[in-house]
Amino acid sequence: MAMASTVGGRSRGMTREEKKVIFASSLGTVFEWYDFYLYGSLAAFIGATFFSSAPEASRNIFALLAFAAGFLVRPFGALVFGRIGDLVGRKYTFLVTMTIMGLSTFLVGLLPGYASWGIAAPIILIGLRMLQGLALGGEYGGAATYVAEHAPDDRRGYYTSWIQTTATLGLFLSLIVILIVQGSLSKENYAAWGWRIPFIVSFVLLAISIWIRLSLSESPTFQRMKDEGKGSKAPLSEAFGQWKNAKIALLALLGLTAGQAVVWYNGQFYALFFLQNVLKVDAQSVNIMIAIALAVGSIFFVVFGWLSDKIGRKPIIMAGLALAIVCTFPLFKALTWAANPALATAQQNTRATVTAAPGDCRFQFNPVGTAKFTTSCDIATSFLTKNSVPYDVVSTAAPGTAATVKVANETVESYDAVAAGDQAKAKEAAFQKAVNMSLQDGGYPLKRAAAKVPDQKLDAFVAANPELKLDAAAIRGGEKTTVPTDKAVTDKLLTKDEAAGAPEVTVYNIPGGGPFAMVADPAAVNWPMTIGILFILVVFVTMVYGPIAAILVEMFPTRIRYTGMSLPYHIGNGWFGGLLPATVFALSAYKGDIYYGLWYPVVISAMSLIIGLIFVRDTLGTDLHAKQ
Repeated sequence: MAMASTVGGRSRGMTREEKKVIFASSLGTVFEWYDFYLYGSLAAFIGATFFSSAPEASRNIFALLAFAAGFLVRPFGALVFGRIGDLVGRKYTFLVTMTIMGLSTFLVGLLPGYASWGIAAPIILIGLRMLQGLALGGEYGGAATYVAEHAPDDRRGYYTSWIQTTATLGLFLSLIVILIVQGSLSKENYAAWGWRIPFIVSFVLLAISIWIRLSLSESPTFQRMKDEGKGSKAPLSEAFGQWKNAKIALLALLGLTAGQAVVWYNGQFYALFFLQNVLKVDAQSVNIMIAIALAVGSIFFVVFGWLSDKIGRKPIIMAGLALAIVCTFPLFKALTWAANPALATAQQNTRATVTAAPGDCRFQFNPVGTAKFTTSCDIATSFLTKNSVPYDVVSTAAPGTAATVKVANETVESYDAVAAGDQAKAKEAAFQKAVNMSLQDGGYPLKRAAAKVPDQKLDAFVAANPELKLDAAAIRGGEKTTVPTDKAVTDKLLTKDEAAGAPEVTVYNIPGGGPFAMVADPAAVNWPMTIGILFILVVFVTMVYGPIAAILVEMFPTRIRYTGMSLPYHIGNGWFGGLLPATVFALSAYKGDIYYGLWYPVVISAMSLIIGLIFVRDTLGTDLHAKQ
């Protein structure tokens, strides 16, 4: 039956059954998001295990492709399970989605790698990943609808806001478990098998969630509609085949969830990516800082959910979009100065110039990681973008000539990967070394690792690195190690032909002779300021996300609610949000500016703000029990 919303004119307190509904629904959804995020956090280890036959760079591409598959199928999961939820019921549908998610995650932890099962291993992995995406596509709509249909009309924003905490708490939980496991094992053991532990742990979480959810009853609103025989016979066609309902879904997507999604992914996922991959802060520090910001900021999901019951859903979401639009660029620039001030100073003082032939530079949009950019300009701009170096492109070179990179007074010629053929790898190493040396002279915080050089290659190494001022005789007279020939081949110090005939290989360790890497000095990272900026970004997330479940649920009638709200939510978050990292990188590479890609979340947020303000009606006060 419908639940009374007031007692004596005042909002009544939460009943024990309602607390149980919120707890069970939220807990299960936390675990589903935990499962989903594990894959992204551990993509490097997954790539090394399941795509080991491919070169290292390609492994990461394939791992990210499998990660993207989970995002791309989410709307299809919304259609499949939304339809079931509107036909059969909310409770049993999200029990099914949770079971699929938990078992898929558990099996990833047990699945043998490429070395054991060959090509079957990555195929099964991608299949499991797609099952995860399908399950998540059905879970959120079910949990949000279930809680909303139990809630009093005047507290629905507060009740459903607990569901909104689950995505962030799932990310937080995954980071905590990963940090604990990392801290308990050596780097070697963690890379070999320890990364599987967080996946296997999910089985325990699955069992707890199912046990709790089995004790729940069906949504009273759905049950009443079913008892009265008013349920939909064809939820999909009714939700999207009739313009009156399809229009609501379209407004929900363009006026709400698209903007909410980019603010969410920008403030949590891309902020993590930006710190680690653009600002070069070490991964463990980034995880800790994000975890602290999430722990402090997550309460605001509930705060803004509660506030939406007082002043409306729409004003809070629109305010969050407006703040994100105005503050995104200043906050990310401040993040650079807080997390890597040496890089920020170098960017301010030293820009690169890429001179290329007209048409040699392409827009490097690569959402699934399979496209190859091989022209000399693309190679140059991609390398500079990945190293966070601002640059200008000048298309004045003669057709057919290779692009050049100028840093201060040094000019380095790039190369075309296709034309280089077998020499591509050598040309890549020479190009990257020359540019890195110029950048280091220009003040960029680059460090050079030690190099392991076998005796057979020592003379050539000394000749190729005159800047190190090495003496081959002195090196041979100093410390050295011997390794078995097969290990030297495995470590790629020698080819099989170079190592033939010798049982052991003498190897020298040469400090500062290895590859360059852009770094953030740990001592220079301003932890309080960095965490503070991340916290502000999280607050914006809570503003747009805290009330979103309530307004989406209230926009659709009960008979098609599960289906109707799920699709725009998952298109917004799975596609608009899921494509954010690839789009931001492509835009930044196009412009030669690490901040330029932020126009993507700003523009999408502006679109939703305009459409939302003009066309989306606030739903505060909607009676779900009457809206069948």
